[in-house]
Amino acid sequence: MNPVRISDALRAVVFEPTRDLTDALDEFYAPDYTHSSDGETLDRAAFVEMVTRVRGQIVGGTVRVLDELRDGLHYAERHVFEITMADGSTAKREIAIFGSYAEDGRFRHLSETGFDLPA
Repeated sequence: MNPVRISDALRAVVFEPTRDLTDALDEFYAPDYTHSSDGETLDRAAFVEMVTRVRGQIVGGTVRVLDELRDGLHYAERHVFEITMADGSTAKREIAIFGSYAEDGRFRHLSETGFDLPA
């Protein structure tokens, strides 16, 4: 198993819009992937729909990993991302993620929460 990292997933899925979205999603997320964010859980189809919508609104971004831990199939990570939207606005957030891997090293489930940071 060669486990993936969320920072690499963000770069491939959101911050590199020239990459095929289906290929990027398949590289990082298992077929039975679920995603929880601030109390709302999405199955893989709903996650793909959300990512597709968000990807079309973001023109660039960076991610800086603050902490990252793996223990077997368990994963935890904290990062700061900065994004620029198509309308010129920007956002900066700190995100904490806890989750699990599928046996093949892709994410099976991630739960995240975060807060805005001053620009």
